[in-house]
Amino acid sequence: MRCVIARFPFDLTKAGVLESMKGVKPETVVGESVIIGRRVYPVMQVGEVVTRQDRRDFSAGEVIRAMTRLGFTLRGLPEAPAAALSPLQQASALLGSPLCV
Repeated sequence: MRCVIARFPFDLTKAGVLESMKGVKPETVVGESVIIGRRVYPVMQVGEVVTRQDRRDFSAGEVIRAMTRLGFTLRGLPEAPAAALSPLQQASALLGSPLCV
């Protein structure tokens, strides 16, 4: 499938992407990610490996669009962790009474 990433046309196939990512260790995911095989890769890492271009040359949106068209599963931004409760707030929640501070 012909995809344009960073103003350059690429003929990408699902098998070609799988082969390119074989043996590549996934980086820590902090934004959007794509599932390739059984691994979860950051979108920008996939774009860099597949296109052999610097990450500054393309956007995550371009790679997301290409990977979606090829049939890969994408994940959005990870959810922010819930705010931790102080010990007083935890005790109040357990007792079911309003917080008196």
